[in-house]
Amino acid sequence: MMTQLDINADLGESYGAFQVGEDEQLMKVITSANVACGFHAGDYNVIADTIERAKSEGVAVGAHPGFPDLFGFGRREFNMSPKEIYNLITYQLGAIAGVCKVKDVELQHVKPHGALYNMAAKDYEMASSIAKAVRDFDSNLILFGLSNSELVRAGKDEGLKVAQEAFADRAYTSAGYLAPRSMEGSVLTSLEEIEKQVLSIVQNGCTTSLDGKQIPLEAQTICFHGDGDSAYHHAEHIKSVLQHHNVDVKKVGGS
Repeated sequence: MMTQLDINADLGESYGAFQVGEDEQLMKVITSANVACGFHAGDYNVIADTIERAKSEGVAVGAHPGFPDLFGFGRREFNMSPKEIYNLITYQLGAIAGVCKVKDVELQHVKPHGALYNMAAKDYEMASSIAKAVRDFDSNLILFGLSNSELVRAGKDEGLKVAQEAFADRAYTSAGYLAPRSMEGSVLTSLEEIEKQVLSIVQNGCTTSLDGKQIPLEAQTICFHGDGDSAYHHAEHIKSVLQHHNVDVKKVGGS
């Protein structure tokens, strides 16, 4: 039974006139915000506004770097060399860290987005490039990675503090990866499904894959996708459920 858990959400994913997600409401219930860095979503105004809002709500700020893929929302795979991946990460960390500096906000963590996250979960070389970029940029940053993934392993190998992540609103394959969005049932939409999965992770350290296999999951943080349907309603309910089960909901980097 877990006694402490961070709740994170992918935020700042609007762009110009296009509004995405329930950022304002989610900021009132989450403890860590993954802020899009302008490559898969977000822009200079959205980044600044999101970090400012996180500061006012006492929510920890993390960078959410992705592939340069506005059209595909960062969910399409790119074939990049280790050097390109390293530079891709450092470039986007610089954008978020710069805004954090002028807003007087500490940057807590880094969580890759979309296809970059899913590829790094399986590919140690890619995961290592990400972890090295984070380490070289600021070795005090916490690296968020899919529970039991290559990204978690690479982060530990580079001496980083790592937060293993589980997902409230996504289903898993029997191998322990997130089920591709093209698969039926890959996105959990009902509150009952989401609550069942979260409580299984918290109480039993596991969840059930789409094909019925028990998957062990260690988690210090749990994610809600900010662009998901009813994300705020789901996150608010789950936070209340966790607190009812005596789980202390707070950011991974401190109180």
